[in-house]
Amino acid sequence: MATKYSEITGAEMRAAMIDSQLRPNDVIDPTVLAAMASVAREKHVPEALASVAYMDRPLSLGAGRALNPPLVTGRMLVAAEIRPGLRVLLIGGASGYMAALLAHMGAEVHAVEEEEALTTLAHGALADSRIQWVKGPLAAGAPDAAPFDRIIIDGAVEVVPDALVAQLADGGRLVAARRESSVTRLVFGVKAGGTISLRSFADMGASPLPGFAAPAGFRF
Repeated sequence: MATKYSEITGAEMRAAMIDSQLRPNDVIDPTVLAAMASVAREKHVPEALASVAYMDRPLSLGAGRALNPPLVTGRMLVAAEIRPGLRVLLIGGASGYMAALLAHMGAEVHAVEEEEALTTLAHGALADSRIQWVKGPLAAGAPDAAPFDRIIIDGAVEVVPDALVAQLADGGRLVAARRESSVTRLVFGVKAGGTISLRSFADMGASPLPGFAAPAGFRF
């Protein structure tokens, strides 16, 4: 008799996600795969969506926000080159999934979130001393805790504010999803001499974040 989807365990769903979504699409870093095989993604979505938590599509979290597809998360983590002990500024902490992955990889995480309902969901899903939550506008970051070795903007933005770039240590890496007209591209850059130049490494849809609209007439 066929197994009902609801009877498949979280571990089995994570294994299927890795084999069908991540490995075939350049997410082969063993540290990233180990984290995504261990963190229960279903705990970071509303209960009604737990059975579809590993599908390759955005999942609504409420408040106009969504959890990015697993492949987007995996590609961003690979590009960020996370190592134990790094200080990471996570913009858009949301339900805590990316924060949990970063902590599993040994990072010290400062997760910025402005929606109280999302941080409530995150706190219900995990408690990790390596994650510090910062309540406030996403675009403001966490200047009091800067500088950071990595900045991950976990969603699609039109511009990366100078205020965030200023919080990145020289030699640090920034990873984001940048919206350019109707296309969203995953981008990364290394800060050098106080500035950062972002380059794309994949065209991939990501859920938009509020507060990062480009000024009228702005062009990349």
